[in-house]
Amino acid sequence: MNTSEHTLTSNKDIVRGFIDALFTKGDLGAVDDYLAEDFVNHDPPFGAPGDREGMRAAGALFRSACPDWHSEPHQMIAEGDLVVEHFTATGTQKAELLGAPAPAEDRTVRLRGINIFRIRDERIVEQWCRLDELGVLRQLGLAPAQA
Repeated sequence: MNTSEHTLTSNKDIVRGFIDALFTKGDLGAVDDYLAEDFVNHDPPFGAPGDREGMRAAGALFRSACPDWHSEPHQMIAEGDLVVEHFTATGTQKAELLGAPAPAEDRTVRLRGINIFRIRDERIVEQWCRLDELGVLRQLGLAPAQA
């Protein structure tokens, strides 16, 4: 493996490790371990701040409402200092989520999306994301179902 291939593999490993630690394992310290001090999320989900604390809050939000929340990457593509992740995250809602009370019967919440991460010095420094926020709101009964 040449240096370029090693860097691309390493960058994908960094992103995979961060997502697994924060969202699948619920380790809020992953924010400190993987995100640079000057991290910026250009598209923070559900109105969260676009900094490290916003990312920590997003992890806490989903793990507290859905204790089994986990993210399954379908594809990871790396080029230069960028890693693109296509994923589906799911969990069973057990507590209030985004203002929607936990249902009487278990409800699986599914979030699909695409993230783009920029890596510098083995830390994530930027993120852009396109998440199916409307789909989540519909699942929670907070937005009208599709016609």
